Amino acid sequence: MSSRENANVLWFDELHREDVNLVGGKSSSLGEMTSAMDVPVPYGFATTARAYRYFMEQTGLNDQVNELLESIQDYENSEELHSVCEQIRNLIVNATMPADLAKDIEQAYADLAKKVDQDAPFVAIRSSATAEDLPNASFAGQQETYLNIKGGADVVNRVQLCYSSLFTDRATYYRHKQHFPHEKVALSAAVQMMVFSKASGIMFSVNVADGDDSKIVIDAIYGLGEYVVLGKVTPDHFVIDKETMKIVEKNIIKQPIQLVRVADGGTVEEKVPEELQGQPVLSDSQVIELAGYAKAIEEHYGCYMDMEFALDANTDRLWIVQARPETVWSQRKAADHADEEDVDVVKEADAEVAVRGLPASPGLASGVVHVIDNPKDIDQFKQGEVLVTVMTSPDWVPAMKKATAIITNDGGMTCHAAIVSREMQIPCIVGTKSKNLAATDALKTGDVVTIDAKNGVVYHGKVASMLKKAASAQQEGNQMVAAETFAPTATRVMMNLGDPELVEKYSSLPADGIGLMREEFLWTTYIHEHPLYLIEQGHPEKVVNMLAEGIAKVTRTMAPRPVVLRLSDFKSSEYRKLKGGDKYEPHEPADLLGWRGASRYYDPKYVDAFKLELAAIKKVRNEFGLKNLNVMIPFVRTVDEAQKVTEIMQNEGLVRSADFKVYMMAEIPSNIILADQFNQFIDGYSIGSNDLAMLILGCDRNNDTVARLFDERNLAVKRAIHHLIEAAHKDGKTVSICGQAPSEFPEFTNFLIQSGIDYVSVNPDMVKETKRNVAHFEQRIMLDKATGRGIQDPTDYDW
Repeated sequence: MSSRENANVLWFDELHREDVNLVGGKSSSLGEMTSAMDVPVPYGFATTARAYRYFMEQTGLNDQVNELLESIQDYENSEELHSVCEQIRNLIVNATMPADLAKDIEQAYADLAKKVDQDAPFVAIRSSATAEDLPNASFAGQQETYLNIKGGADVVNRVQLCYSSLFTDRATYYRHKQHFPHEKVALSAAVQMMVFSKASGIMFSVNVADGDDSKIVIDAIYGLGEYVVLGKVTPDHFVIDKETMKIVEKNIIKQPIQLVRVADGGTVEEKVPEELQGQPVLSDSQVIELAGYAKAIEEHYGCYMDMEFALDANTDRLWIVQARPETVWSQRKAADHADEEDVDVVKEADAEVAVRGLPASPGLASGVVHVIDNPKDIDQFKQGEVLVTVMTSPDWVPAMKKATAIITNDGGMTCHAAIVSREMQIPCIVGTKSKNLAATDALKTGDVVTIDAKNGVVYHGKVASMLKKAASAQQEGNQMVAAETFAPTATRVMMNLGDPELVEKYSSLPADGIGLMREEFLWTTYIHEHPLYLIEQGHPEKVVNMLAEGIAKVTRTMAPRPVVLRLSDFKSSEYRKLKGGDKYEPHEPADLLGWRGASRYYDPKYVDAFKLELAAIKKVRNEFGLKNLNVMIPFVRTVDEAQKVTEIMQNEGLVRSADFKVYMMAEIPSNIILADQFNQFIDGYSIGSNDLAMLILGCDRNNDTVARLFDERNLAVKRAIHHLIEAAHKDGKTVSICGQAPSEFPEFTNFLIQSGIDYVSVNPDMVKETKRNVAHFEQRIMLDKATGRGIQDPTDYDW
């Protein structure tokens, strides 16, 4: 055995990329760039796979770990998997590191201090598994990283923690699903000089949005890079042309928070200074410098690369801290080459259907499948993959943003996946189980598929001719540039908005304002923590500031057009997924009808959290001066609830006035029946036709067995809406609709206009079409009235 193969520690300049078996993918890549390239890499060393195996042997853990793994009866049982993995991690953490191994690691740290001429330098310790960062595997990121570590003993401790992270629930489950033997994987720890990052981010040597390999893409955030990986901060986005090395696209985002190092070790979340928010994280010259490194690394490795960088706060020097093969477009490139060889690519006439479902968001796409069963695993999802899962919820949004298409087992046209994908304009097919085959059974991670979301069909392989036709049609459409005009209408057409980061993209649409801004997206985009948990931790201001930032972003962009913010309407299961939520949330068997909406706001257990929402609204209106912000109260069951909630709002300084309107969701039959009594506490209603239809018909729209009965056009629903408009108008209240029906059924929009609705609010992709439909229907009404010849609707909508 060579000295290298027998070593416990190897320095970066002793390593090359073929040393994956010695030190794992991450460490071998750092070594390759250090020893064979002129790229700035923070210096360091790697503990070896041999060291890990020696640790497991000397501590006698191998047999115990294998016995525990063999005891797992069902890897799909998350509680059983968690229990076993926790026992394994505890065994590893509590074991005593062999003295000679600990000495080697401590000596390497001491030698590093001498090499860089620093006493006890701060280091970053990154796990590097021998199965990760391989072109055909996606094991990367499943083990731990520790930042800002100081001292030999602490380095040894963190290396041991890295060893234990080989058996996180996620990593263990993933190896099982990929049929990768647990005993075949070993772990190295890359110990490298800490970059005191004032900025950091990721970059790709291919445009991961569309596979254009003539471009380099850079995403940058303030502080340490973990927040861009976790999706906690939306980064600045730069696109650079490889040939000219010029920036061809730049999107600067106002970033409210950052993760920073603490002077004596560890990290903490802080607010980005006000003067930096909205300013570019990187200068143009720094962007070009990074692009040069990306281009050189790609040329050296001979494949598309996924890299991470950091900008040192002390020296303003850029460092490359990771580089690994990019997998998604590399696989697609292989598929493209297969086009020429007729491998994996099928002719349209020969296309084989993999699965069918409901066409939730139209579009045509092709990509590599990534099946995810648990939202805890969404950080493994990569840009441009096809997301396949059972069903999405608000905490899936970071992965949904990256998807080229979305396919779900469950759900109907009004489910979360359908609504969000339409807003993001991502092709989406839902409810495949309703067509007798679950997508998660029909497809597996790594499959190449073509998604025809207009017709609800997924094909095996890449149907190249179908994709080319769609691309050609889109190109022709893009070439037909002409000024669009829209006739003025008495019925206003508003827009629904979830993700606040999309407001600039959609602000140019001819919408009269935002009729529904979903506050839940602010929690999943900015805050991520339960409000009661933040109160208990002594940081209630985080809720106020983060909500205010997100709300202001939208209201400022849309001003002077009105914005209606729907107050928080998470269900208990969704609140529980926020950090700290387990302590405060009940386990409800039917949380759709549980502790949500208004019933939370006045509850003594939650009222303090509700007051933080109100403080954020006051901040936007009073401090920021954005008076175009109005609010809407969701899921108000009784008149007494309406009174209690509006009284709390008044006590907190939010009083209804000519420039501040308080609306109420009309989504429960009691809202319709008692509209004459609800009227005294509000300025108007917004019909939530999804929930209203479900509760009137007693039909769960997300239950495949009865979903066929769900129809917002049912006469019972129409009569309820017709009655609400009459009852509201008698007292001078307005009525709108923000449900899905106007987007899906133009004839339903005609019914609403005939009934006298004041405005309709639709998804962004339907704003233009709805504007035209509304103008057409209003003109038809006037023409029919003038001539007396119009077709009469014989339906009796009175009750």
